[in-house]
Amino acid sequence: MDNWSEFNNIAFEALQVSELSDGKFLSEIKQRNISELPDGDLLIKVEWSGLNYKDALSASGHKGITRRFPHTPGIDAAGTVAASINPEFKAGENVLVTGYDLGMNTSGGFAGYIRVPSSWVVKLPAGLSLKESMIIGTSGFTAASAIFEFINHGIVPESGKVLVSGASGAVGSMAIAMLARNGYNVIASSGKPELSETLIRLGASKIIDRQSLDDKSGKGLLPGRWIAALDAVGGNTLSTILRSTTERGIVCNCGMIASPTLDVPVFPFILRAVRLIGIASAETPMDRRLDIWKLIANKLLPENMESMCRVIGLGEVQHELNLMLAGKQSGKVLVKL
Repeated sequence: MDNWSEFNNIAFEALQVSELSDGKFLSEIKQRNISELPDGDLLIKVEWSGLNYKDALSASGHKGITRRFPHTPGIDAAGTVAASINPEFKAGENVLVTGYDLGMNTSGGFAGYIRVPSSWVVKLPAGLSLKESMIIGTSGFTAASAIFEFINHGIVPESGKVLVSGASGAVGSMAIAMLARNGYNVIASSGKPELSETLIRLGASKIIDRQSLDDKSGKGLLPGRWIAALDAVGGNTLSTILRSTTERGIVCNCGMIASPTLDVPVFPFILRAVRLIGIASAETPMDRRLDIWKLIANKLLPENMESMCRVIGLGEVQHELNLMLAGKQSGKVLVKL
């Protein structure tokens, strides 16, 4: 196929965010045509998407996420190939897309169709459904990327305790479920005590308050408490975590909820050989991306995944994104297209 002419008049619904003359942004469901989609060699009929914080920022007009409007957010999408110029992908194949530029400046998954470069696309791994792949989504892929680093570093359940900070967030809660599924002893740190029972149900063995990860003693090292940690908080929390990691442990960071600044002495690195690894899941190279999705499908799928999510329609997306921005949205929310 060398053109999209037979598809160009197909209409579908999409959530479209437009910039108004007064600088405000309007979100509405609109009819779009395939011809309006950006260039790409793969056309995908979207069946499922999922809500992420980046989607909420994009829908509110955050120019650090999305520069050009009108725009359709949705950094995650799963569905079937409708048409492909790349012979490696066939019509009808189940595929998923997370990360890269999808939903940022490329029309995203809150729509009936997306058109993207095939270099962004993962064929659905065996043992995983399209819906499950979106329950995992970017947040679960980020969590799995950290666990991938733990495993490659030789961390096994017998190695010691594993800390997850920002545990009530999307990445943290998925990390707890994945780690517990594989027998790890997980300590969860959260600033939301009302969610403690939920974190225990996900698999945490112990809940600690986030204040216990805010050491201001000035000490270069603290007593070792865990062999590995996944941190989404940054700032002094990350500093405290590093200083509390035992010898030859590993800490992965994927966020900066508290602060983007890290002030930590070199002692954890030169006296305990602690490793600090950054997780930047959006631009994960495809060979590694495929390995991580294979790990998810084979070993990391949480039990009772359906209980971890709610399903909404396209018309409910903006309301949920507003709740997310207000800090009032909880749990994984899937969008059925």
